[in-house]
Amino acid sequence: MTGTGTAPGGGAEVNDVPRLAVDPLLDDPETRIIVCCGAGGVGKTTTAAALGLRAAERGRRVVVLTIDPARRLAQAMGLTELDNTPRPVPGIDKAAGGELFAMMLDMKRTFDEIVEAHADPARARAILENPFYQSLSAGFAGTQEYMAMEKLGQLAQTGEWDLIVVDTPPSRSALDFLDAPARLGSFLDGRLIRVLMAPAKAGGRAGRKVMSLGVAGLSLVSGSLGKLLGTALLRDVQTFVAAMDTMFGGFRARADATYRLLQARGTAFLVVAAPERDALREAAYFVERLAGDRMPLAGLVLNRVHEAAAGWLSAERALAAAETLQAAAEHEGRAEKNFPDGRIVDHRTGQTACRNGSASPDAVPRPVHGPVVHAEDHADEDVPPDSAAAGSRSADTDRSDVSELPTREAAAVLAAGLLRVHAEHMRQVTREEHTHARFTAVHPEVPVARVSSLPEDVHDLAGLRTVGELLARQEPAARS
Repeated sequence: MTGTGTAPGGGAEVNDVPRLAVDPLLDDPETRIIVCCGAGGVGKTTTAAALGLRAAERGRRVVVLTIDPARRLAQAMGLTELDNTPRPVPGIDKAAGGELFAMMLDMKRTFDEIVEAHADPARARAILENPFYQSLSAGFAGTQEYMAMEKLGQLAQTGEWDLIVVDTPPSRSALDFLDAPARLGSFLDGRLIRVLMAPAKAGGRAGRKVMSLGVAGLSLVSGSLGKLLGTALLRDVQTFVAAMDTMFGGFRARADATYRLLQARGTAFLVVAAPERDALREAAYFVERLAGDRMPLAGLVLNRVHEAAAGWLSAERALAAAETLQAAAEHEGRAEKNFPDGRIVDHRTGQTACRNGSASPDAVPRPVHGPVVHAEDHADEDVPPDSAAAGSRSADTDRSDVSELPTREAAAVLAAGLLRVHAEHMRQVTREEHTHARFTAVHPEVPVARVSSLPEDVHDLAGLRTVGELLARQEPAARS
């Protein structure tokens, strides 16, 4: 890998950035939660799965939880589907005593489990059958983030897992679950909820007295809400709030506890990015947001990095060599046309015609260097059609079809093409290095693990092992 020297703005060099030690992080028994976050399309799910597999094959009991509804995790781990229950991943190496499980957050099922666990059977049934609850649990804004906090808290509380690896949704929503406790508190403390909870809290005779004193005001509010929401929906919401009243405190307490767990020692956040401008801009946002919330950042995984195996050959030198070879190929083509097989054919009929004055001046033979071959001396020999075609090849032969070119010319054309491919590759490497350098100039303290770009997509355990090995094998980039 070529180095880039000093980063833009006088910051740290790419070569001087601290390297992320992945294996010590995975092996540390105090590491209980790893959260992978980042923009979409940067290999975040693959990174989470590779970390989980490597940790399991090094002896830990691991569960990978994905909040992203895409099916990539199941496919890579050889599972037909994932649901809200951890499923064992077959085919891993258990020599070290580890195990690997995978699951996908089912938002509605998680909400149902909370209701069933914290309400008596009659109230739980009333909540689960409530139309407003069914809409809320299926897709209400913010419900997925809160349920992610709930599920992570449940997994951590069981004590069944040595390590929990969380694969978050793409883009900035990946960190929305950090806001779940505050959002829940705002929702529960909101004026609308207080109004809707008033009838449930003012129960009994005293409640009826209070309600009779304020019936005009409450009727006015209820009438306005009825017009806004519809009478049936308002009734469903009031029934839901009344049934959930005793559970609201538990929601907030569990969310706060999970938030503190994410801040505690034993949790590590990994920001995943590609060496592209937009992805690293998102990565910078994640780094700054995590620091603002006092979340423990372990480092940056820079995924799909293009390496330069022949970094000593710059793009400029490769293009210059390609031009030289192309010129040599064209010269070879002209020579092949004018001097087929290195000889000039002397047609006696042509000479006779010239002496008789019946041929144009252009037909006069020029001095011959090398043996002269008379065509009629070989009239009885079999001449392959290809040889005749080669002798009459046009100078504007399409050199993209090297199969039609002589051996030396074809080799030159192929070499020139390969040099141009290398030049473009080196330009991409340089762009990636400069983009990375801009990130490290702003965040020089963030450890980085660079993962080389693979020739094909990762779709099985063997591919995940390869990614895990690349994550763990972090060596300083070689300087050009």
